[in-house]
Amino acid sequence: MTQSVASPLKNPSYRNLFFAQVTSLLGTGLTTIALALLAFDMAGEDAGQVLGTALAIKMVAYVFVAPIAGGFAHLLPRKASLFILDVIRAGLILTLPFLSTPVELYAVIFLLNVCSACFTPLFQSTIPDILPNEERYTKALSYSRLAYDLENMLSPTLAALLLTLWSFDSLFMLNGVTFILSALLVLITTLPKAEMAERESSIWKNVSFGIKAYLKTPRLRGLLALHGAVACGGAMVIVNTVVYVRSHLGLGESETAFVMMASGAGSMIIALILPRLLKTLPDRPMMILGGSLIASALLWGMLLPSLTGVLIIWFLLGAGWSLIQTPAARVVNRSASSGDRAAYFSANFALSHGGWFMGYVLAGWLGATLGLSQTFSILACCASLLTLWALKLWPTNDPVVVEHTHAAQHHDHPHHHNDHHHEHDHEGWEGPEPHVHEHRHKEVRHAHPFVIDAHHVKWPQR
Repeated sequence: MTQSVASPLKNPSYRNLFFAQVTSLLGTGLTTIALALLAFDMAGEDAGQVLGTALAIKMVAYVFVAPIAGGFAHLLPRKASLFILDVIRAGLILTLPFLSTPVELYAVIFLLNVCSACFTPLFQSTIPDILPNEERYTKALSYSRLAYDLENMLSPTLAALLLTLWSFDSLFMLNGVTFILSALLVLITTLPKAEMAERESSIWKNVSFGIKAYLKTPRLRGLLALHGAVACGGAMVIVNTVVYVRSHLGLGESETAFVMMASGAGSMIIALILPRLLKTLPDRPMMILGGSLIASALLWGMLLPSLTGVLIIWFLLGAGWSLIQTPAARVVNRSASSGDRAAYFSANFALSHGGWFMGYVLAGWLGATLGLSQTFSILACCASLLTLWALKLWPTNDPVVVEHTHAAQHHDHPHHHNDHHHEHDHEGWEGPEPHVHEHRHKEVRHAHPFVIDAHHVKWPQR
């Protein structure tokens, strides 16, 4: 009988970072509620337009800033970067009660999400270095998924309670405090030093590296298609739950909350059981199952069932996206070298949020113009096609160790000589390792864990 590994929470570094994540998630959830009230305070009946614009600005920051941040993350100290970004986010949040126009709000929202686009991928890429054991890392991903889902379920209730005592401005202040607490937890945490990234110093090559490497990796192209399927289901839940329950079923706010909770319950149950399943089952079939669940649930939604039916559909949607999102970081981590991990996670962050942006647009626009049944059917078709595309892009036989051939090449980048790629002579002026100088690689064929990096610019044909 295989003995289970210790909980990742027994690792003090991970424990501090997890509690930092939980506190900042809670504060962000409260701010989401307060932002809606601030928008109404600013724009009255046009509050929906203000919030929609703010959401679009958030996605633009995520999609365009994350790859730039990921391209240079390897040049900056981890702890200092995470600490400073948390402090800046706290400062920006604390300005929100003093804003008076939508333009000011848009500027702060953009800057706030620029910081988040820098912080989140760097945070995600640090966890595998703290928890190198894959089973413990998988449990940590499960805890993270649970934290997101619990925040989504509890924040509205907590905000409602706090608003009986304070004005909505106080929720912004509370979020500022949570970011400060997160920064302090980061400050007292011992973080491992990131391994050196063996990349050339070109600005464009660093900025574009993460996206290019991600899209050259077959399993990550498959993951991106599955992120699209998640966006189809998730956008339907976020955008159209209130429309379905209040307008189509004619029910009230409590029923709307229960339907939203059903998707969270489905996601949390899968997050709890998935680490045990992934001990024996590969990521790919479980994630394909998730895409299939999302497509099937959306297809059922075409029939516009009663409250019981929609509760089951939302539960299945939550289970489906948890089957994909919980192990997604494992797939990214497996596809990157330690030094390039931040760039890969930044690419995953940017590209997946690009999918969410498209999902929001489709769910909102189609729901308003064609109606719910047609929206369900179109999103079901999209999720089905994306899942089938993932099956094609992500090979069934997907080993980590791949035999491959290197063509001879000349280039320069920071490097050590403790691997199979840097067996060359020196003239004496190059200095201590790691050092940078132009060097030649002779043609060689060998096998090792294969990732796209400075020495492997193309996935080998098999």
